[in-house]
Amino acid sequence: MAILCSGWMTGFRADGPNQVWSWDTTWLPGPVVGLFFYLTLIIDLYSRKVVGWEVEARESSALAAQVLEQALLKEQCFNQPLVLHSDNGSPFKGATLRARLTALNIEPSYSRPRVSNDNPFSESIFATCKAMPAYPANGFGSLEAARKWVQRFVQWYNREHRHSGIQYITPVERHNGEDAAILARRQQVYAEAKARNSRRWSRETRDWRPVGAVHLNPEKERRDSSLARVA
Repeated sequence: MAILCSGWMTGFRADGPNQVWSWDTTWLPGPVVGLFFYLTLIIDLYSRKVVGWEVEARESSALAAQVLEQALLKEQCFNQPLVLHSDNGSPFKGATLRARLTALNIEPSYSRPRVSNDNPFSESIFATCKAMPAYPANGFGSLEAARKWVQRFVQWYNREHRHSGIQYITPVERHNGEDAAILARRQQVYAEAKARNSRRWSRETRDWRPVGAVHLNPEKERRDSSLARVA
């Protein structure tokens, strides 16, 4: 169950896929100085899977809505409760988009004003994207070239990248509920290795239990809970 506090985003969590998504847009350099392409990307907080993306020559609420609807169709989660978090960029706060979110039973959540770290999941994947050795720092030659590069990145990120935040499981494995079995096998391998040669470990073997619920801005959530108890 996703939990959302009222007002600007103060803290919520996801304990399964397709409960809380985060989206944002980043600029990709074009073929000449001053020309950019715009990557809009949606990531599932629980699994870290990229559930939707598109690269366009401009950014707008209408184009963002298209990316969202394509993700909902792909994930088959139309008309089910979903929290969608973003920063306060204008493409994500347009009246038409907000009306569309209401029609789709999606609860919008926005970063607090003047708080730069309220959308860390989207910022993190953009940082990973632009730190890739193959990222063309001198610019993409065309819109089509940018789309092909991002497609390859998303394929790698979802299906090959062993994400440290989810116990070095791929996002697709976590999204599909395969992580518990994979991690149980890892735990068994470590236990057997320690039984064969206990001198290799001065402490317990690594804890390979699956990551539980994922929180966005948990410090603020805990602070709000403490204030509520005091009141």
